[in-house]
Amino acid sequence: MSDLPDTDFTQRFIFDDRDVRGEMVALESSYAEVLAKHDYPQAVRQLLGELMAAAALLVGTLKFDGLLILQAQSQGPVPLLAIECTSEHDIRGLARYEAEQIKADATLADLMPGGHLVLTIIPVNGQRYQGTVELDGKDLSECFTNYFVMSQQVNTCIALAADGARARGLLVQQLPADRQRDSEERDESWAHVKALANTVKTEELLGLDNETVLHRLYHEDAVRLFDIQPLRFKCSCSRERSGNALVSLGEPDAKALVEECGGTVEIDCQFCNERYMFDASDVAQLFAGGGTDSASETRH
Repeated sequence: MSDLPDTDFTQRFIFDDRDVRGEMVALESSYAEVLAKHDYPQAVRQLLGELMAAAALLVGTLKFDGLLILQAQSQGPVPLLAIECTSEHDIRGLARYEAEQIKADATLADLMPGGHLVLTIIPVNGQRYQGTVELDGKDLSECFTNYFVMSQQVNTCIALAADGARARGLLVQQLPADRQRDSEERDESWAHVKALANTVKTEELLGLDNETVLHRLYHEDAVRLFDIQPLRFKCSCSRERSGNALVSLGEPDAKALVEECGGTVEIDCQFCNERYMFDASDVAQLFAGGGTDSASETRH
């Protein structure tokens, strides 16, 4: 696994003369790790990459310590896309899909008709938050832009792109009045930034570095790029968490499950395909308070 900062990172930027901030994200190694776990169709690979980029942008925008869970749900050929990203920039993701129903030229509306986005924030300290918005845009970029305007009531523009090898994202967002106090001036300034952001092309996002993209869009503005913040693929599954899931069933049900499974319970992580095996002695050890330290071998 690689988490090289030149392939997987977020990078903030700010306009010196406007009340606008921005952030860009690049994903390659972590994106490849997610795609390697399942044989996804190209259309699903693209959606997963875009959603990973969106999650990374949201973590930087919302500024909290904890876990962000981003889910797109529908009754269509792609019933679920799920991305988890921590405030430490550890990211993982998965999709559920019906391959035979997915056409090569399928749009978001084809893949996830009547769908919705669910954003869940689980802070280390504080209350859990959950927000939902309809997947009513032509693509995920438009859906997330709508989310911020409708749910957060913050002027925001988001562009997302992914091609199965790289995933990229661009976000610009209006800040509270500071440099620009006049409301008309603020409106005109935001309209300028948003209009230019909407001109960014997919091939520019996927093929150019951040500095070049920003120069092409805002060469007449004073824009400052900050240091990059590395991202990496990391799954939070563990033998201990799997054992805790068995304990939550209660001892009688856990033992019965072992018998039903022919003597060994196999708990799979859908995110990384890791498998955790528990036999009767392991389960007895769990309920005796012995933990999972000397339990059965873990295998892929």
